[in-house]
Amino acid sequence: MIVTPGLIDLHTHVYWGGTSIGVDPVALARQSSTATLVDAGTSGAGNLLGFRKHVIEPSAPLRILPLLNISFPGIFAFSRTVRMGECEDLRLLDMNSCISVAREHADLVVGIKVRVGRGSSGTRGFAPLDIAIEVAETLGLPVMAHIDYIPPTRVEVLSRLRKGDILTHCFKPPPNAPTTPEGAVRAEVLDALNRGVIFDIGHGGGSCSFATSRAMLKAGIQPDVISSDVHLLSANGPAIDLLHTLAKFHVLGMSLNDVVACATVNAARAIRRPALGTLKPGVGVDASIFKVVNRSTLYKDAAGESLVGNLRFEAQGLVLAGRWW
Repeated sequence: MIVTPGLIDLHTHVYWGGTSIGVDPVALARQSSTATLVDAGTSGAGNLLGFRKHVIEPSAPLRILPLLNISFPGIFAFSRTVRMGECEDLRLLDMNSCISVAREHADLVVGIKVRVGRGSSGTRGFAPLDIAIEVAETLGLPVMAHIDYIPPTRVEVLSRLRKGDILTHCFKPPPNAPTTPEGAVRAEVLDALNRGVIFDIGHGGGSCSFATSRAMLKAGIQPDVISSDVHLLSANGPAIDLLHTLAKFHVLGMSLNDVVACATVNAARAIRRPALGTLKPGVGVDASIFKVVNRSTLYKDAAGESLVGNLRFEAQGLVLAGRWW
C-alpha cells in the first residue's frame, strides 16, 4: 500500500456545459485517487465564471485548479466528429480580457494555457504562444504550451518558453517529437531543459509514445511531471486515468519514488502550489492511497504500440481536506 500526498493530475479536462471534451471530475478523482485536477484550458475568459460556479465549486472538496485558456471561449469544438482549434482566429485571443479574468479568479487560476499546432491554431504558427507569454508575464504566471503538428515547429515553441513554463506532450511521437529517428535527444530540447522549462507528459489520445519515452529515459531524461490529459477521446484508452499513466512509466523503468514525485511534489511546484505536494505536519491535508499489484497488464501508448507489464496501480482511497472521501 502506497500513501502519498494527494496526487495531482496536471493536465486533464472536465465537464463544461454542453461540450463533450471532458470527464466527470468526481468519478475521475475516485477512480484514480487523485486529489487535485488541473484543468488544462477547457475554459477561457468568456466562461471561467460559469466553469467555476457549475463545475469547480460543486465538486468540492475535490480541488480543481484551472489553467486559463488564452482563447476567449476556451476549447469549444472538440469531439470525435467536430474539431476546431480555439486559436485559429486571433480575434478570440484578447489579452485584456484574459488578464482581467485571471486577476478576478486569482485564487484558482494557476497559469495560462495555449494550444499551438496545425490542429489547434491552424496556420497561425507561434503567434498565439507569443500572446499567451505576454499575458503570463503580466500576471506573473507560467504558460503551459501544447504542441502538435507543424506549424509551429518544436524549435519555435521551445525557444520561446521561459524558466518555469510548461511544455506538455513532452514525450510525443513525431511530428515535433523531442528525439530524432535514431533516438538522440534534440539540441533544442536539451537547451530548454537546461533553461528550466518544465516537461509534462500530458498523455492524452495522441501525445505520448513508448518509443519516444524509451529514448528519453535511455538518455537519462525523465519527465518533470506525469499527467494523463484525460478527455473524451482518451478516458477509455490509451490514457485512462492518472494511476494508469503513472504505472506505464514504472513499467518503462522509472522508480516508484520518481513516478510518485512526478504527480506530487514536482506537479505542485509546477503550478506554484508547493503545499499540495507534501505530507509535512501542518501543511498537507490531502492523501492518496493506492496499491501496486503484481498482475499482468496490457498498456497502450498513443502511437499504437502495446506492451505487457507485470504490475498495475489500483486506487484504495483518498483523503481530502483532512477527511476520508
